Amino acid sequence: MYHAVIDSHIHLEVYKKGERLLIIEEMEKYNVEQLISVSMNLASARKNLSLSREYKNVKTAIGFHPEQILPSEKEIEQLHDFLDQHQQEMVAVGEVGLPYYLRQNNQQIPIEPYLEILESFIIKAKQYNKPIILHAVYDDAPIVCSMLEKHSIEKAHFHWFKGDAKTVERMIKNGYYISITPDVMYKDKIQQLVKKYPITNMIVETDGPWPFEGPFENKMTHPKMIHKSIEKISSLKGINLPAAYRQFYKNTKEFYKI
Repeated sequence: MYHAVIDSHIHLEVYKKGERLLIIEEMEKYNVEQLISVSMNLASARKNLSLSREYKNVKTAIGFHPEQILPSEKEIEQLHDFLDQHQQEMVAVGEVGLPYYLRQNNQQIPIEPYLEILESFIIKAKQYNKPIILHAVYDDAPIVCSMLEKHSIEKAHFHWFKGDAKTVERMIKNGYYISITPDVMYKDKIQQLVKKYPITNMIVETDGPWPFEGPFENKMTHPKMIHKSIEKISSLKGINLPAAYRQFYKNTKEFYKI
């Protein structure tokens, strides 16, 4: 029998319909209690809200994923309006952040407009007292930390975090959360991060349908993979497996108030 788990970051609406239905149908089998499906843009947010209404074990977050071309002012305004209208139905603002990978591919892309968009969502998270789910890695992470500090945001979740030791220390000091993906099974840097970060501020995710390697190569990303992640984290942290399960479950439930 599997211990209860929660996938704290998945793009459920991106899956093909058949895959999505399979995941929903198999949640009970693998004791996946809930999914937090994060949004990419307005269309994505609408789909996620619909899924959360159809399935009680799917929760939604509303935001704008930064790794895409800039939206128009009207598009952002519409997304803000949608968030305002449905803030009671969402569990968080997200996914939001800065376009690190986009700028790696094209360094001519200005960061300033993305900073403005991110700050607008930070303000929304503050306004509605909601957690914020962040895409902020490497050099972008300290920039985002400064923005969170500016607005006194405490409930910040850096998903699939990657960054330097100084930023990690800053995040730990601020009480920010990180989430660990199935690549903890085979990525040394993620394993070192797990050893360093307090388990009291750690949760687990798949970021599905993003694919993984190692034991998950050529397999559809499924929330059941979280069980393997927790087994690995338990070993890396030197704590017994049932205690690790209880801690991750408690962390996610309390952080997202679900």
